[in-house]
Amino acid sequence: MNFIEGEVLLVDKPYGWTSFDVVNKIRWNLKRALKVKKIKVGHAGTLDPLATGLLIICVGKETKNVEQYMADEKTYTGTFLLGKTTPSFDLETEFNQEFPVDHINSERIEALALTFLGEQHQQAPIFSAKQIDGKRAYLFARAGKAIEIKSHQIRISKFVVNTARFPEIDFEITCSKGTYIRSIAHDFGQKLNTGATLIALRRTQSGAFSVSNAKEVSHWINAINPDDGPAL
Repeated sequence: MNFIEGEVLLVDKPYGWTSFDVVNKIRWNLKRALKVKKIKVGHAGTLDPLATGLLIICVGKETKNVEQYMADEKTYTGTFLLGKTTPSFDLETEFNQEFPVDHINSERIEALALTFLGEQHQQAPIFSAKQIDGKRAYLFARAGKAIEIKSHQIRISKFVVNTARFPEIDFEITCSKGTYIRSIAHDFGQKLNTGATLIALRRTQSGAFSVSNAKEVSHWINAINPDDGPAL
């Protein structure tokens, strides 16, 4: 592999890692293996720490294509839990409210999913990496500071739900860049008058790239340092 000239590494991001954790791990190993002080490494679309799945890592001259890859539609699978909410809309924070779910049936859930299709405006969660006045929104949230987050336009082209494990709702969704699945979970719960929390999320596709072709971080570390033995 020619990392200086440019490579695209498809990483299956592990649970609990930030996207920047992956970038930093790859960059550190590249600088060490290539004996260089600097090398460009970037990712094409942030995944939350509690999400897993496809993370596109661009190295060297391939970083000039980050924006192109980031603009592609993305597909996710995951699970909403109806009847409970958290301030972050996912499991990063503790449950803070609980609501009844007895008034909800499968037909209503499936019909509601269809109303999310198409173009719409969405507000990012306050616990997000969105930039507000040069700082990440989650820094304000963790400090208990109120901030205003402007809505932005997104597009959802596919939204399929499975109610077999109710009140956990499994889903598959294909959407434009900048879509927050946590916000979809939150909005879904609000429209059902029951609240909802995103409890699992995995990115399976980004443009032409599939998670089926992605490798664990340790695989790429071994590819960068083939003479070091298996990465720990």
